[in-house]
Amino acid sequence: MEIEANIKLFEEKKVRTVWNGESEEWYFSVQDVVEVLTDSKDVKQYIKKMLSRDEQLKNNWGTICTPIEMIAADSKKRKIQASNLQGLFRIIQSIPSPKAEPFKLWLAQVAKERLDQLQDPELSIEQAMLDYKRLGYSDNWINQRLKSIEIRKELTDEWRLRGVQEGIEFATLTDIITKTWSDKTTKEYKRFKGLKKESLRDNMTNTELVLNMLAELSTKQISESSNPETFEQHAQTAMQGGEIARNARKELEQKTGKPAISSLNAKSGKALGKE
Repeated sequence: MEIEANIKLFEEKKVRTVWNGESEEWYFSVQDVVEVLTDSKDVKQYIKKMLSRDEQLKNNWGTICTPIEMIAADSKKRKIQASNLQGLFRIIQSIPSPKAEPFKLWLAQVAKERLDQLQDPELSIEQAMLDYKRLGYSDNWINQRLKSIEIRKELTDEWRLRGVQEGIEFATLTDIITKTWSDKTTKEYKRFKGLKKESLRDNMTNTELVLNMLAELSTKQISESSNPETFEQHAQTAMQGGEIARNARKELEQKTGKPAISSLNAKSGKALGKE
């Protein structure tokens, strides 16, 4: 399955999604959808009760739900129960919620936007800008974040071209880059910012985004020049790219007398409108 993970917002609440490139349809986290519609504090228990009162839904649950890898509450990728639009509409029938109809319209709009974006990639950039604006991020930060997404994609495209495996190898190389330039592993960095399942990059300041971009851009360009073949060579390239950003960080800190790594996150930094 060719997939692309994403997060959508319905009334400022996050819904984990995965785009299946083969069937060209979204799969949504069932748990997130139920939580949005019910505001339940124990979603698993709500689903259990829902199935007990809807025998037909219970009998078809295995067909409606598909285990798909998404980011779990512990920030690790795990198999999560997910459903496509058709399945979700069936689930929503069993949820007495005033949000049901607005949510159905939202689902249909999400599906339409994705198909439009496949025809015109610029629309996906516009949608990302709108999502970040809705969350309160500054225009300056949004521009940096979108650029960081572009640079990250160029790096991962380079890795794929050279046979690096998505998943554990991508994560390991990313961790090497992060650790080298920031002196923190991704896990340590998130802990420093007080994050759990939130995206680290969505909680970086402008300075941090720029340094991370420099590290990943440098890694990509060094890889293009050195043509690494083994994973160990890719790891060395990742370290070299990270060192360039680390040197820039050290020089900046020396000239300004301030640390470039900040404990600010999106909430404490008012969506990072200021550093």
